[in-house]
Amino acid sequence: MFIIGQFFASLAILVSMIFKVIYFLLVIRIIVSWFQASSFSEPISLLYRITDPILLPLRRLPLQVGMIDFSPVVAFILISFIDSFVVGILQRLAFQFGGV
Repeated sequence: MFIIGQFFASLAILVSMIFKVIYFLLVIRIIVSWFQASSFSEPISLLYRITDPILLPLRRLPLQVGMIDFSPVVAFILISFIDSFVVGILQRLAFQFGGV
């Protein structure tokens, strides 16, 4: 049972790291949007391909006030909530199986 507990503990860390990377990429995308960066460059195109599946569904909601788009703020809140929820479940499973 200890091995299963360690597996869930490691999975919790991995999932948390993935959410932190997504959070960081969204911050970079926001900063890039302030400048006239070419969307045809490969790094910017890759950044858009990674973050678009998160932001596009939120952009369908009426979250824009004037020229300010609040969909990244909602994305940050949702990512934080999902991160704490999923990681919390994995940590509880790790504790139940004696991994922590």
